Amino acid sequence: MKKISVIQAVTLFLAVMFVSASLFQCKKSGDLINGLDRSFKGTADTAIYASFYEENKVSTGDAVTDVNDVIKFRGVQTILHEYCATSNCHGGSISPKFDSYAEVMKYVTAGTPEGSKLWEYITTNDYDKAMPPVNSNHELTITDKTLVYNWIKNGAKERPDLNDFRPAAIALINSGCGSANCHNQATATGGWARKGLIAGLTSADTSVYTYINPLTAVATIYCQLSNETLRNQVWSAYKDSVRKFYSDTTAFASYRPWKTLGTPRSALSTRGPLQTYDDILLDINYPKSVRSNSAVVYTDPNTLITYYAKGTPLNATSSLISRIDSTLLLANPATGVFATSQQGDMAYGDGGLKPHEIALVKAWYFADPNVPAVWKYGNANAGIFKYRKSGNIIKQ
Repeated sequence: MKKISVIQAVTLFLAVMFVSASLFQCKKSGDLINGLDRSFKGTADTAIYASFYEENKVSTGDAVTDVNDVIKFRGVQTILHEYCATSNCHGGSISPKFDSYAEVMKYVTAGTPEGSKLWEYITTNDYDKAMPPVNSNHELTITDKTLVYNWIKNGAKERPDLNDFRPAAIALINSGCGSANCHNQATATGGWARKGLIAGLTSADTSVYTYINPLTAVATIYCQLSNETLRNQVWSAYKDSVRKFYSDTTAFASYRPWKTLGTPRSALSTRGPLQTYDDILLDINYPKSVRSNSAVVYTDPNTLITYYAKGTPLNATSSLISRIDSTLLLANPATGVFATSQQGDMAYGDGGLKPHEIALVKAWYFADPNVPAVWKYGNANAGIFKYRKSGNIIKQ
């Protein structure tokens, strides 16, 4: 009888064990299958940005992409490559292929995750269909399954569009800017109530919020209108007055907004709320610097009440996107004069948005039809945003 070496014996033993384990794991019985649950434990959330490719350039990005011009989030292609389309599996000789958008789409029903073979593969409890194979010990995380689900649900597009940008961008602005001491409805209306600017409301209707700066340890006290019903009434009435006034400042002079968001009309300087999509559109159409000017622009001859709202919303030196994106300079839409320095501190100093998040917000801003063309490209497409490094002006 031919003798075998110790190394050969160990190799043979491991091979037998591997085959046995593989056969056992492929059976639809046993301890492994009894505890198997690959179903989706996450929740569909369109506010979570999901795209096929990991990188997507903003359509209005500079010729040479600047730091805030590339939307870079974990993509479906990356997920499938890591779990399925490796060179020794569905990216190599094994079918089906998952190495390109066209190949992946053969197993996807756009808009319907539950009707897509791809979704079935990554959530099924059937060992014969499960992908990746259960014995690979490389199951998709809940986060990755959520991204795949959202991508399919949103249309399984090769490149993202407004439907992908808007909910994610609004969520970023809400979470990054809408804190209690920042662009918050309760804080803005609370300042008005405490100052006595709202009939029937006093400081008793407010609560105190204390913010402690994590860097300086300095405490700042903010008053907030704590009653949500009253807060919604006050803030809605304010937004209505702004829109009414700017729809025709001559006919509706009496609607001129009296309550401003800064000194001296509120108890302390606060920022315009950005907590909802409607709040954000209001701020874009009628920037805070216009409806809450720092100096008196009109005094009622009868009541002697002083007002701080400018007569035209286009006479502005700041905008939502220029306050977020430090790579852009804004031109006053009324005068065409460009700023000489960036205003992007709302992203870095206030909200802490990262470059790829700023890129996502910018992509939404220029894609959304509810953002007026004049606040994207200026009057007659003259351009109101230019890249401060290259000087390139964004035009339609």
